[in-house]
Amino acid sequence: MTDTILLVGHGSREDSGNQEIREFVELWRARQPGWRIEVCFIEFAPPSLHDGLLAAAKGSSRVLVLPLILNAAGHVKMEIPEAIEHAREHCPGVEFLYGPHLTACDPILAILKRRLRKAMSALDMPDPTTTGVIVLGRGSSDRAANGDMAKMARWLMEEGDHELVELAFTGITWPRLERVVQRQSLLGMRQIVVLPYYLYTGTLMQRIHRQVEHLRAQYPQLRFACSEHFGFEKEIFELLEQRVADLRNGTPQAKLACDGCRYREVAHDLGHGHSHEHTHAPQAAEAHAHGQEQLVHVHGHGQEHHHHGQEHHHHGHEHHDHAHEPVKVPA
Repeated sequence: MTDTILLVGHGSREDSGNQEIREFVELWRARQPGWRIEVCFIEFAPPSLHDGLLAAAKGSSRVLVLPLILNAAGHVKMEIPEAIEHAREHCPGVEFLYGPHLTACDPILAILKRRLRKAMSALDMPDPTTTGVIVLGRGSSDRAANGDMAKMARWLMEEGDHELVELAFTGITWPRLERVVQRQSLLGMRQIVVLPYYLYTGTLMQRIHRQVEHLRAQYPQLRFACSEHFGFEKEIFELLEQRVADLRNGTPQAKLACDGCRYREVAHDLGHGHSHEHTHAPQAAEAHAHGQEQLVHVHGHGQEHHHHGQEHHHHGHEHHDHAHEPVKVPA
């Protein structure tokens, strides 16, 4: 069987971020010289997701699609599965397998811990009990994606001596970095470490560094350290290689459950996002009371994978009896 591995990056308006992903692919090819590894982008950079899937299918009997994305929101749950469905229609003789995103897991926690140690060293190893930590992510309208970040912040606190480890977001949801810094200052922190929860550079990473400079001027009594994005850390390569091995071996739950999910398809037809945390009747009743048309369903997708003996992925998907149909409440 001839496999092609297709890495799907988000894409950035700042081409340096796209170039970093291309460099990552070159390094991965050097690590795995026997693999055919290609790359595409969801937006802002060529090749597009659609073009990348069709190109990967040429000369291949199987395409392993891997999102180079930390948290699962609309891109992972909706856009990539839809593009895969279209590619299957165009390439009926090719098998497409869709692996999970990177997820909140122990390898990502190892990167955060290493970043935190480096930042503390830059601050001359201050007392961790007076050093606040802020895990700063992009933010999402998908609460499960934000919840994954909350899990990583909690794990980071439990693995160290910092009494204050909090979340902040650069957009979409709250709180923002400035508000969390204000709160930590009022709580008596003397130093603050900002840990961007980003894979590659781009306009948002540039904005984060500008914000930290503004905060240094605004809070002269505080010392700040800001780490870099994750980039080319070995754990990222290892996670992706584990995804490839799981897909090739047919490991149970190695495929992302959003691929082929009929609830996602109906949600798309109704113009809704595809969240994987739903209930049936209560939301339907509320929607009816407000005269709304809404699709609600129970769709947990329980996935738990193990990486070298460690629990590294709980995507929150509990598959149970789907015998009942999704509830559509008319306007």
